[in-house]
Amino acid sequence: MKTPDALEMPAAGADVLDRIRYLIRLTRHTQASFGRIIGVDAATVSRTLSGKSAPSDAFLNRIVVNLGVSKKWLAEGADVPFPRTADARENAPREGAPVYNIDVTAGATPLSRMFTEEHVIGRICLPGINPELPIVRVSGNSMQPMLAPGSYISIRPVSLDAPISWGRIYVVVLADYRLVKYVRRNLDPALVTLHSANPDYDDIEIPRSQIEGLYLVENVLNYDLLA
Repeated sequence: MKTPDALEMPAAGADVLDRIRYLIRLTRHTQASFGRIIGVDAATVSRTLSGKSAPSDAFLNRIVVNLGVSKKWLAEGADVPFPRTADARENAPREGAPVYNIDVTAGATPLSRMFTEEHVIGRICLPGINPELPIVRVSGNSMQPMLAPGSYISIRPVSLDAPISWGRIYVVVLADYRLVKYVRRNLDPALVTLHSANPDYDDIEIPRSQIEGLYLVENVLNYDLLA
């Protein structure tokens, strides 16, 4: 197998599928693991690369957002695959809500320390999306069908002293991990109940005193991958 440095860029006459295959080889992924990285099931990736279904714009956007690839290069073959150098990031327009290359449920690093420009991989300008709030990715299936694996969410930090909007979805930060759950009132005022949308997951009761941070999920950005 060629190393990433030895791979040849797709020729000028290559099509979008050639460029996707190039990215798979470049990132040393299988089709299945590449799908997991961009939040697409393996069957969809296989159908797309076999030519059975054309890559939708949503599919391409998944690649652009998750890998930081130029949409112009991916869709048309123009530009270069990864134009976002440090200088380009610094001079890029600051319009739209920042999309961070962060899986909000992975790791325990304080989110406030991760919201830096070096982690910004794009910006989204859509009606109803607050451009001042960060957008992050969610993995796992505990919140299906409300949140598909790989969905993006716009989150707003809230004070631990502020009243909880019971029944809303929050990012709940604990000492060792973070969860995305519905937060429900518990009969014991010292506890809160974390509820999953997926019925295969049981409710979790945690002491309110163990919550180190809360982020209210303001918007959910699911993709219709087959559109």
